[in-house]
Amino acid sequence: MAGTVITFYSYKGGVGRSFTLASIAVLLARWGYRVLTVDWDLEAPGLHHYFGPQMTRVPDGGVIDLAHDFLAGAKRPAPHIVEVGVEGTGSLSLLASGRMDRGYMRRMQSIDWTDLYERGFATFLETCRDIWTAEHDFVLIDSRTGISDIASICTAHLPDRLVVVFTANDQNLDEVVDIARRADDARDRMPYDRPRHTVLPVLSRLDNRVEYERADAWQRKCAQVVTPLFENWLVKSVPEERMLRHLTVPYVSYWSFGEQVPVLDEPVPSPDQISYALETIAAVIAQGFDRTDVLEDNRDAYVAAARNHHRDFALDLLVSSPRTLLRATEELVAQLNALGVRAERSVSGDPEILERAGVPAEHLCLLVDGEPSRWQITEAERFLRHAIGPEGGQRQLFCVLSRGTNRERLPGFLRNLRPIELGDQPELVARQLHALIQGEPEHEPNQEALVAAAAALRGLPERMPYAGRFALAQDTVRGMTEALDSGDVELMLDLSADLALLGKAHGNGARIPMPAELRAAVAELLRRIDRRLNAFTD
Repeated sequence: MAGTVITFYSYKGGVGRSFTLASIAVLLARWGYRVLTVDWDLEAPGLHHYFGPQMTRVPDGGVIDLAHDFLAGAKRPAPHIVEVGVEGTGSLSLLASGRMDRGYMRRMQSIDWTDLYERGFATFLETCRDIWTAEHDFVLIDSRTGISDIASICTAHLPDRLVVVFTANDQNLDEVVDIARRADDARDRMPYDRPRHTVLPVLSRLDNRVEYERADAWQRKCAQVVTPLFENWLVKSVPEERMLRHLTVPYVSYWSFGEQVPVLDEPVPSPDQISYALETIAAVIAQGFDRTDVLEDNRDAYVAAARNHHRDFALDLLVSSPRTLLRATEELVAQLNALGVRAERSVSGDPEILERAGVPAEHLCLLVDGEPSRWQITEAERFLRHAIGPEGGQRQLFCVLSRGTNRERLPGFLRNLRPIELGDQPELVARQLHALIQGEPEHEPNQEALVAAAAALRGLPERMPYAGRFALAQDTVRGMTEALDSGDVELMLDLSADLALLGKAHGNGARIPMPAELRAAVAELLRRIDRRLNAFTD
């Protein structure tokens, strides 16, 4: 999948745009994303200062060299990108504005952007964009301020989305909404298929620690002004003012000196630290501006979902069970490993050990016998606290029920899950879990046999002309139960056909009622079959 190009723009300088971009870039890379930053603020470049200590080498070229390479006849961008070292499983790179030497200003000022576009530079930029988005998950562009040819390239031509950084004053608010309109108008005049801009407003450098009442009043005023920017992506149930509070970077005087990246020094920030707000903004970007209702309900879970998106887990599945199901659990884990699922049994009942153990597995499976233990509830609640996030293809909680477990007596968060019946064949459960983890089509693997069996059982009449037919039916139902336990699909199909034939009774006998023992056996087998089928349709 192609990466996303996001331009960070501000109408006025001094609002913390580059500071915010550099911090977001580090967070995304730390979380496992491949990030390219592009310093297009050619008249006042600064990203190389933020990344200086982490860069593998000094840039010997950059954005202005793209223009000169094009004029020299290049069809593709030269390798001007520099790697930036960060912790985590992702990567961070910088395409600087250019080589910082005495000739930089001359080379920069010699570029006539209008003439470049007339010569076909737009097509060259499209090639650059295709290469960048093929090799990176996010391309973050630091645009110059104001209205100019360069700003138009960064806001209209290149990006998929805009992040508009502004401060709480009228100079910024007068222009913040018009930025998107002007960018859309400029984009409409270009021969490229780009949708309407999605804009993330970021209120920066709000001093709400000392002047709390004034800060609160300005925050409400800012929310009213930028409300139009939320209309094409914010979930309707989330108030714009609440969302802007999530997107507000507070002013902390400590970080106002030099070019510092606070997220490097605050890896696990508390709510009163600036990195806490930067994490929230990074999570919105990582989630594609999506599922903001989850952010409103649980900020920590929303950020955790973004942080864990590319996480490498030691295990695919952790299986938690009571001692009464120890043997079944060990067999299930063995079957899962045989299918290529990295699974282990949860071995401790001490919540303190759970907290120290971190998050070893991507998914959690609870084997419940009657009711979940207090340990299992603690384990599941902790898992959900770190796993809740945008729907689709992420961490999952599974619930496997023993035969004597009443689903209606489970805690609410488990009742809402699709249950899987344990039965006597752990390999069947292993196959179902494997399919769910792999995201394979959700259907019961033995659906044809189960549907046929259910139809035959429901077709068995309440009365028959001869008692002998009920005796044969009882033997057949007993055989079907054994076939279900053993996973013998062919035998299940054969016996279902026999039972269906027995149900078509002929003759004018005394019409004997179905024995209570057979009625109970039919009801129990139907219940088990329905649970197997409903596990994939609930």
